[in-house]
Amino acid sequence: MSEVRALLRHVRITPRKARLVVDMVRGRNAGEAITLLKFTHRAAARVVEQLIFSAVSNAGQKDLGGPESLKVSKAFVDGGPVLKRFQPRSMGRASPIKKRTSHITIVVSPIN
Repeated sequence: MSEVRALLRHVRITPRKARLVVDMVRGRNAGEAITLLKFTHRAAARVVEQLIFSAVSNAGQKDLGGPESLKVSKAFVDGGPVLKRFQPRSMGRASPIKKRTSHITIVVSPIN
């Protein structure tokens, strides 16, 4: 059984918010997942939708079929590098701000 993956690194979305979207599409048919993400009002939904398109396109290069014959077998989000900034506060203090990034991986495989 062959699997095809698509990986997007250094996405400027926090992993915690991206995981909410990725959890919705894990285990679904690829065509169904794309339709679901099209109507999801989250910033990470656009990124994951494009990533599923990329994985389906990669599968097409290997002659595994179209979106209807593929399912999202694995989907996970890992934390990427964190941009550390500081916000000035009163009385000469500073508060840290962590701008988190994500590494998103989508793996599609043929439906058995």
